Amino acid sequence: MEAVAQRIRALRDSISVPQTKLAELSGSTQSSINRYENEQSDPSLELLLWYADYFDVSLDYIFGRTDKPEGKLYSFVPQYSEDNENFKRFIEMCFDPDSPMNDKLKQTLIDMVTKGGGAL
Repeated sequence: MEAVAQRIRALRDSISVPQTKLAELSGSTQSSINRYENEQSDPSLELLLWYADYFDVSLDYIFGRTDKPEGKLYSFVPQYSEDNENFKRFIEMCFDPDSPMNDKLKQTLIDMVTKGGGAL
């Protein structure tokens, strides 16, 4: 897990926090942090999740699957059509049926998707 070791060390170094302070913050020990950063042992998934949350990066980034800290982003553009039942159900779930603006809000969403080139 060379990539993980390199990334967690780089994350710590990026904010100039010593291993002792990071250990205290994460509920670990300085010697454990040192072993993780030097590939002598593997951090637990719980600790890796803590790193991701603390440094606001994705696990994809920590595991070296991408060089983008936010991770791999996927885009999905919903396609509206009158006979697309899944999209109709989605629109129905978006708004409170008891709201007086319900119909207007649904139509606005449909207009955004159809007239805006398909992107929300």
